[in-house]
Amino acid sequence: MRGIIGGNWKMHGDPEGTFGFMETMESRPSSVARADVVIFPPFTLIPLAASAAPEGVEIGGQDLFWAMEGAYTGEVSARMLLDAGAGWFLAGHSERRHVFGENDDLVRRKLEAGLTGGLRGILCVGETLGEREAGGTEKVVRRQVESGLRGLAATPDVLVIAYEPVWAIGTGLNATPDEADRVHSLIRGWVKELFDMEFASAVRIQYGGSVKPSNSAEILSMPSVDGALVGGASLEAGSFLGILDTVP
Repeated sequence: MRGIIGGNWKMHGDPEGTFGFMETMESRPSSVARADVVIFPPFTLIPLAASAAPEGVEIGGQDLFWAMEGAYTGEVSARMLLDAGAGWFLAGHSERRHVFGENDDLVRRKLEAGLTGGLRGILCVGETLGEREAGGTEKVVRRQVESGLRGLAATPDVLVIAYEPVWAIGTGLNATPDEADRVHSLIRGWVKELFDMEFASAVRIQYGGSVKPSNSAEILSMPSVDGALVGGASLEAGSFLGILDTVP
């Protein structure tokens, strides 16, 4: 299965830095070719990133709204992302769930809207530190997976699942490779129950939680890990390329 490496810039970036990032990526085609690569810049940088991105680098939106248009001040639709040059979107990123209070129902509506609107989507799932310490990892992640995917009209080529334990994002902490692999394996089993073996075998599940060049090789070598959703380490092209170079 071909891996997928995403870079989520969150609320960082400017035009000059975006050009420089894409120029550096263009200079390393052999690294870029190791996996499917998707960069998620802020909305304001999507057109620039899309025009400057070299072959093999796709662009996505960090979020979207569940309606295609309307009186929703400040929101961005799937159609707008497509018009801006994006081909992907994130749904349910931990910061959307836990900073902005998005619940499973809203995440599902966004996921459906993006896929229906012609984008490919990454459904993000993961537990908080409190949920983990209470032994609730499996319960929480299963609920998020089932809420996002049950009855969803999708194929594995347009859907990716990202397991991003909230307690490991931006903290320097990380799930061990074995822990990540175990949860990824559970997710694949739940996807099989919701769809079938063929779908579950084909859908890619990536890990997101303080992934950086120093730990990516071990994480990406695990049998149930199909890629990474990278945060801080994706802001600098050299660091991001360092992760790509560890893709098996």
